[in-house]
Amino acid sequence: MKKVKIYVTLRESVLDPQGSAVKGSLVNMGYKEVEDVRIGKYLELLISDTDRDIDTLVKEMCEKLLANTVIEDYRFEIEEAH
Repeated sequence: MKKVKIYVTLRESVLDPQGSAVKGSLVNMGYKEVEDVRIGKYLELLISDTDRDIDTLVKEMCEKLLANTVIEDYRFEIEEAH
């Protein structure tokens, strides 16, 4: 079994109003050091052993459902599940 960690983030060229709101709140709370905040998604998948290529499976899942590839980038890590 494999554990897949997927990180989905807005592309740098896309405005992040949620991140801007969080940054403003942090600065108002006294955390003046905060320069920027970008909000994203983190997903974990457990994938059972298969003959199919895990990299290909995960890329397909991300491009078809888990990430909006027009405005989001994604990356993933695959490790053995314990």
